[in-house]
Amino acid sequence: MRTVLLAGLLCSASAFLPASAGTLKLDTYLREEAFTAIKISPGGEYVAATVPLEDGTALAIYRIADMARVGTFRPPRNNHANTFDWVSNDRLLVGLAQKLGPLDRPVATGELFGINANGKAGELLVGYRVQEQGLGTNIKVKPAGMVAAELTDELAQDDRNVLVAVTPFTQHAFTQLERMDVMTGRRNAITRSPVQHGSFTTDGQGEARFVRGAGPDNVDKLYYRSGANAQWVLVNDEGLSQRVELPLGFSADGRLAYLQVEQPDGPDAIVSWDPQDNVRKVVLRDAVVDPHRIIFRPGTRVPVGAEFLGDTPRTRFFDDASAEARLYRSLEAGLGGPVYITSSTRDGSTVLVESRSGRNPGDFFLYDTVNKAARHLISRSEWVDPEHSAVVRPISLKARDGLPLHGFLTVPAGKAARGLPMVVVPHGGPIGIFDDGTYDAEAQMLAAAGYAVLQVNFRGSSNYGRAHTTAAKQQWGASMQDDVTDATRWAIAEGTADPARVCIYGASYGGYAAMMGAAREPDLYRCAAGYVGVYDLPLMYARGDIQDEESGLNYLREWIGSPKALADRSPVNLAGQIKVPVFLAAGGQDMRAPVQHTERMEAALKKAGTPVESLYYKTEGHGFYAQEHRREYYTRLLAFLSRSLGGATAADAAAAGTGKAP
Repeated sequence: MRTVLLAGLLCSASAFLPASAGTLKLDTYLREEAFTAIKISPGGEYVAATVPLEDGTALAIYRIADMARVGTFRPPRNNHANTFDWVSNDRLLVGLAQKLGPLDRPVATGELFGINANGKAGELLVGYRVQEQGLGTNIKVKPAGMVAAELTDELAQDDRNVLVAVTPFTQHAFTQLERMDVMTGRRNAITRSPVQHGSFTTDGQGEARFVRGAGPDNVDKLYYRSGANAQWVLVNDEGLSQRVELPLGFSADGRLAYLQVEQPDGPDAIVSWDPQDNVRKVVLRDAVVDPHRIIFRPGTRVPVGAEFLGDTPRTRFFDDASAEARLYRSLEAGLGGPVYITSSTRDGSTVLVESRSGRNPGDFFLYDTVNKAARHLISRSEWVDPEHSAVVRPISLKARDGLPLHGFLTVPAGKAARGLPMVVVPHGGPIGIFDDGTYDAEAQMLAAAGYAVLQVNFRGSSNYGRAHTTAAKQQWGASMQDDVTDATRWAIAEGTADPARVCIYGASYGGYAAMMGAAREPDLYRCAAGYVGVYDLPLMYARGDIQDEESGLNYLREWIGSPKALADRSPVNLAGQIKVPVFLAAGGQDMRAPVQHTERMEAALKKAGTPVESLYYKTEGHGFYAQEHRREYYTRLLAFLSRSLGGATAADAAAAGTGKAP
């Protein structure tokens, strides 16, 4: 039986109960996961896990022997324990981030917080909120001297010190690698990056060997040095090579470096590079998708393989006969599906194994590599029964210009994929994001309401190589939109979708795509819904957090286009072409897609005589945090979809409140 052991940090939620005919209970889909990430301590005595809360992310530490919670770190409101790493058997470093809304991308604050496994000796070691006097934690940081830091190397053989990359809060800042005491925060400089906003990669001895970064032009550069006293040498300039090279680590003997390298066509490759003779060899490359997570030798930082998220998650290795490959195959056979080792003890004797799928949010097991024994430790969402979840199927098709497209179709449990009402859900982002076919609570909710759910990785999505991503440059509302249309028509032609019962719905960029779909294809969709969307593209140059810095403005110019060319690709100017009902929702504190986008879209639709309903919460950001707000939003969304498609509504609709305009 699966049990949740982190619930003490969460608000209680009622257990899932079967809904009456035509309705469904929202609790199963709105309840927060028990945790997001989990790692075992180097000595194997504890596990630490990030725990989502209504307005942030906490860290909980458990003693494995009895799974008693022994330590907790809860950051301030709208702050998140974004990264966490064991730096010794009983101490962790936590990297903080901020985001206003669950759909917003976490923005690292550059703060590192140290805490012992027992919850004691908690200290903000570096970051803009550090106060008091002295060095590190004991230095009074003046505004001009504030810095951001991120962990580079936990230095496995040194329980007292780590390596951190420290960047000043100044324009065109250059990063410095420093050794930091994990108890006091005292720091000593080691080397300076030759590129702005650098990120360092070390070898097995803790020496910085690579640094990768970019200036305001967003052109990626990679430097290498042969040792501590050597000069940095440029090995890749994206502006010249038209590719990004990402350092992954070094072989066990230190002779070879491993890089993830973008290719002119198709997915990225993992390449070995011998710096002595400058010989490169492809050691791993999938035919369709990029490497997603690197697989390391247990207890080390040595790369040995990668996880790929294609039709289903799968793992591949540099050497199929290696001990790591055999370990994974044994675990996959025993657990009945794909696995990934998230962390291990320093000696490699115990590994923490994740097993997940499109129907299962994730189960975690401890595996004793010496005695070959596994035991279930914890599940992300024990209230989810994978046997009763909707089926997630991979799809593939070609866009009208021949570009291969991949995605997923979620089909209601127990139903054949024939003649179903369908909701098309383009993902947000849009650049650098992709739908991966793993468990998606929102897609499962829509499927439980009776809908097929179509998610396509249109051009601009990551995971399919550089060419697939860059094909989206300045294609908002154009070929990117065509991909969504082509996938919708494919599902109809396949007989999956009832052509008279298709709606389009999305969040952030997905909201934009939903409105553009309704405007460009008035006969294809029966309704359209947008959640915290962007609808006035020139407004992105004037409001929001993207254009705050030079690099953000360069991003907008490169990927979206000049403001003068965007008016005819802005849904706010195409409201007269939208003939189907529309539902809009937004938060008054949204900095990524400011509420003015939704207000202008709503006003334009009303002026055009298009039926529109809306939901605003002035205290919410890019997505709704508060449970009561999320409950009302999904209650309203299901009711809206039901009026056009005939699916189920929320069983507890009468209990929902009313959103207030900001």
